[in-house]
This record gives sequence, C-alpha cells and structure tokens, in this order.
Amino acid sequence: MTILVTGTAGFIGFHTANRLLKDGHTVIGIDSLNDYYNVQLKYDRLNAVGIKQELVAYNKPCLSVSAAYTFYYLKLEDNELLQQIFEDHKIEMVIHLAAQAGVRYSLENTKVYINSNIVGFANMLECCRHNNIRHFVYASSSSVYGLNSKIPFTTSQNVDHPVSLYAASKKSNELMAHVYSHLFGLPTTGLRFFTVYGPWGRPDMAPVIFTKAILEGSPIKVFNNGNMLRDFTFINDIVEGVVKVMNHIPVPDDDWAQKGSDVSSSSAPYKIYNIGNSAPVPLMDFIEAIENELGIKAIKEFLPMQPGDVTATFADVSDLVRDTGYKPSTPIKEGVAAFINWYRQYHHIS
Repeated sequence: MTILVTGTAGFIGFHTANRLLKDGHTVIGIDSLNDYYNVQLKYDRLNAVGIKQELVAYNKPCLSVSAAYTFYYLKLEDNELLQQIFEDHKIEMVIHLAAQAGVRYSLENTKVYINSNIVGFANMLECCRHNNIRHFVYASSSSVYGLNSKIPFTTSQNVDHPVSLYAASKKSNELMAHVYSHLFGLPTTGLRFFTVYGPWGRPDMAPVIFTKAILEGSPIKVFNNGNMLRDFTFINDIVEGVVKVMNHIPVPDDDWAQKGSDVSSSSAPYKIYNIGNSAPVPLMDFIEAIENELGIKAIKEFLPMQPGDVTATFADVSDLVRDTGYKPSTPIKEGVAAFINWYRQYHHIS
C-alpha cells in the first residue's frame, strides 16, 4: 500500500516508516523538523532510511535512495500544502504520529501544542475525509489517564481529568476522531502509547538523560524520590502494535449502546487501544538496568514530584490481544541493552 506517515523524523515515526518500507509498502513521510530537541538527530534518522539532509527543503518532495520513500518537510498547520500532498499521491492509509511532545514543555509553551496537536490534527482529519482514506491510525498517549488512580489503566475508563495540556490535546484528538468516524464514516483508531524507549530515542526522555549523565559523571534527577512506576515499552513492540492495528480496521458496532457503551469503541467505526508492556517497572529498577549495562553507578539527586507528572502507568492491553493477537513483551533488560548499544554507537563511545 501507499501509506502516509507523519512525524517520520521523530522517534516512533522513524521506526514505523522503516518497518513499513521493509514490509514492501510505499511511504509518504511528513515532519516539521522543529527544534524542540536537536534537529540533527532528526536528520540522522532520515538519513538512516535514505533521505539526504542536503536535499530536504520546505514543501519539496525528497525521494529516498530506494524511491519507495518520499519525504516532505512540512508543518501540518499548512493545510493547503497538506491537501496537495494527498492529491499528489494515491494514499490508502494514514498513520499520524506527528505531535508536539513533552509534558513539562507544555506548561510553558501552550501555543505550539494547540497549533500542532489540535489544528494540525484537524487538518489531517479533513484530508482523510476528502480522500477516501481506508484507515486513520493516530498516536494518543497514556497521559490521558491523568488523575485516574485505578490501575491497570483500561481503555474502558473515563479519561476526563488530564493533568497537562499535552494530555488534554491527546484527549481532544480522540474526541475529534470520533466525530469524523460518526459523521463521515472515517475508520479511526487511537493508540495510547506507554513510556516508549529504545534506539534513536528522544534526548528529552529519561533513558537518554540518565545515560548521558551517568557517562559524564553528573547527577541524575530522580523525581518523587524515585517512587514511580512506569510501563516502559520497547520501540519494536510499539511498532509491531501499530502495524497490527493498521490492518485491523474498526467497523461500526450496532449493539454498542446495548453492551454498556464502552468508551473505547462506538456505533461508529472508531476504536482506542493501549499499547504498553503491561509490566510496570519501578523507576529505580530501570535506572539500575542502565547502570548495569553501562557498568557505572549513577549519582542520584532525589527531588519532589513535578507538575503534570503521574506516579504510575500500567497498560491493560487485553482488547489489543483480543482483536489483533499481539501483546508487547520485550523485557527491560533486553530493551535497555539494545538502547545502550545504539547510544554507544551513535555517540562513538567505546
């Protein structure tokens, strides 16, 4: 198929595009290449799938060396340019992974979240609506669970109490997608990712921050005095889940209301899934796994809880297993080893 993937210079988008190319699909990639973190890492990801940095220009198609991947440097807020891409390529499915990421960043930079995560998302929905897209798969987040304290988090839970603007924007995406599923019959599936880590990971996330600090002999900041649980999910498991879901197109459930109105499904072609390892790990154990792989003990600076954070995440993926037969399962030791191996190679550390 010809599949449009947004955010292909980002962490999850890069791995997803690479997997789709290996599976024989044609990929149309979009990314805004914003400077939320080091843009060079984004260019290096593109280079790894055959997109040459020196050829990338705004709104100009850049072909990979394999010709199966066309990349566009583009902001999703540019609706006319986005529509042109849909018209120029016979796109069959869309995997929307582009978004302004980061919980803490959203406390001070609200406008960028509205533009990217709300306006950009609305533009994607409009383009899908008018171009007969078979399935619109998009990234939500475990952060939507907000003040929910009952774990594991299930997709049947109410998520009306987010604790960050980032989380609120993702919840908004789910609501907007349902409207398009209901009014226009657009099949949509939202994926709530849980603490993704692995090779090519974002430098603003804990694995990279911890690894860099430990190697430099600098203290690492451990929030909530280390009393946190995270459902760390290896990137390969996330991508496998995306691919499985992509091929499992939701259909209207005519008996939805009679079944109790599960909020993760609908009488429209709409579905929400969690994708997580379903095995929450204490933060201190995750740090220890990095220490063991590096062979260096971390200097720890224990700090209170940060605004917008939650103490625990834990994914119930029973509906994902039921509908696709897939369950993420990479153990922390294996995932951390793969991440550290990449980190050493990328930063030329022996």
